Amino acid sequence: MKKLILLSLSILLLNTGLVRAQEQLLDKVVAIVNNDVITQTQVEKLIKKVTRLSKQEGQALPPEDELQQQVMDRLIQESLQLQLAERLGIKISDTQLENTIDNIIAGDKKTRQEFLAELEQQGVSYQQFQDEIRTEIILGEVGRSQVQRRVSISEQEVQALIKLIEEQDKGTVRYQVGHILIRIGNDEAAAQQQAEQIVQRLKQGENFNQLAMTYSQGPKALEGGDWGWMTLEEMPTLFAGVVANQNKDSVLGPIRTDTGLHIVMVLDAEGLQKVETLEVNARHILIKPSIILSDQKAQSLLAGFREQLISGEATFAELARQYSEDPGSAVRGGELGWSDPSAYVPAFRDTVNRLEVGEISQPFRSTFGWHLLEVLDKRTTDTTNQASENRARQLIFNRKYSEEMQAWQEELREEAYVEILDGDA
Repeated sequence: MKKLILLSLSILLLNTGLVRAQEQLLDKVVAIVNNDVITQTQVEKLIKKVTRLSKQEGQALPPEDELQQQVMDRLIQESLQLQLAERLGIKISDTQLENTIDNIIAGDKKTRQEFLAELEQQGVSYQQFQDEIRTEIILGEVGRSQVQRRVSISEQEVQALIKLIEEQDKGTVRYQVGHILIRIGNDEAAAQQQAEQIVQRLKQGENFNQLAMTYSQGPKALEGGDWGWMTLEEMPTLFAGVVANQNKDSVLGPIRTDTGLHIVMVLDAEGLQKVETLEVNARHILIKPSIILSDQKAQSLLAGFREQLISGEATFAELARQYSEDPGSAVRGGELGWSDPSAYVPAFRDTVNRLEVGEISQPFRSTFGWHLLEVLDKRTTDTTNQASENRARQLIFNRKYSEEMQAWQEELREEAYVEILDGDA
């Protein structure tokens, strides 16, 4: 009997060891990033996501080893930023997460059921989608918290841009810019040769997106090097200096900077005869959660205000003056004045874009706290022959922010301890 018990115990221990060995294999550590690790499972999940998105876009993938390197670079950068966010105490509540997802669903003009069905069809669980969105929000907030303070805009820059725009013709040109970065490293001649070969291949008609995903070491590598549509005033200085007056499919470079060798391609260009900007006049009530006032109580308080407004028991201006914790707008009954929605933080921007004139939002969470928002009016402003100071500042900020974001990410990597472990990834 004892022998039988010992034999059973041995088999149990052996099976347990095999299970643990399988778990360790599934979660094999492939990189150490400061106090964090990156596992093979993380690499495989991101590769799967990139593969799925590439198929949806009809875009070919680079060779497997190149794709793994791009994915590893992205995961290292995300790990560094998430670790910084944790040190700064940046957290996203479940309510804020769900509000963001609601805005995404509303933006896609789908019902929640349709949206969930689409995720299931793509092989993405709702939990996985939540985790991805939560990570995106945290990365956005930590990036803004670190980069915005690095952006300095002088009054001379603003006035110069206003003058430049006023002197321009009515037609405004926008460019869809592609970018490939080759870092020089220890072998400058090899890097130069590789960059020149890529330029030649592009001029011969090879697909830019695939070459960027294969060779680029820039921040948009996994997006096929595509920086999207920008005016000259909005794009980084390096791009603006070479793409002006260039036609579609122009290949420019390699251009050497301290960062490395840059190849820029005009993926598309269009002349806009009229530039119109949507502006919104809105008002809000802000309640900031605290040790005394929890998230749930703040949300409930605003929900009660909304019921009073709909029933006519109170006016928005009265409630804003009495309760709003945004002193600048509270004295005006919560009114924010005319503004481009892009000037607001994402949660506020998405809500103000979604609401119709006269509509009062449900309580929603932003980085500042809980809001109740009403859209008073919307208008489209012709900005072809005129430019306000706010518009000029935003254009300059967008350009400098992109430059400082890349510089900050590179500094974060340089100051970190990163060890790539031997393995398949």
